[in-house]
Amino acid sequence: MIAIAKIGGHQALVSVGETIEVDKLDVEVGKKVQFETLLVSEEDGSQFQIGTPFIEGLKIEAKVLEHGRGKKIRVFKMKPRKRYRRTLGHRQDYSVIEIVQIGNEKALKPATKKAEPKASEKKAPANTSSKKAIVKKPATKKPASVKKTSKKS
Repeated sequence: MIAIAKIGGHQALVSVGETIEVDKLDVEVGKKVQFETLLVSEEDGSQFQIGTPFIEGLKIEAKVLEHGRGKKIRVFKMKPRKRYRRTLGHRQDYSVIEIVQIGNEKALKPATKKAEPKASEKKAPANTSSKKAIVKKPATKKPASVKKTSKKS
């Protein structure tokens, strides 16, 4: 099964067992992460689903293998005839992940049961008919006293 996943703002074509490099993820090495699925297909392309924009209930689970930094690139800026030259370097951070599973959320996570509040703990609706509406009057502003000054020449 192959899928297109949204990983860190990029789209990646992945399949189970594949190892890929993605932009750095804030996850510890050895931990698992889940990504949203845009499209999923069989290997031969016979059956496929396209999400709008994601396929509901279908996630891709991956394991973070390592973090690293890419090869250094040089960025050179120059403005002719102005004596302006700048050289900068940049190394992009990345994470190496391995795709563990492509499947629905129920298969990826164990089901957790939420505790429902008991009937005695439920609050009764507040009786709003006994409360009177409070009407505030708008504040009136008094005109500021105007001081007249005369110029003597």
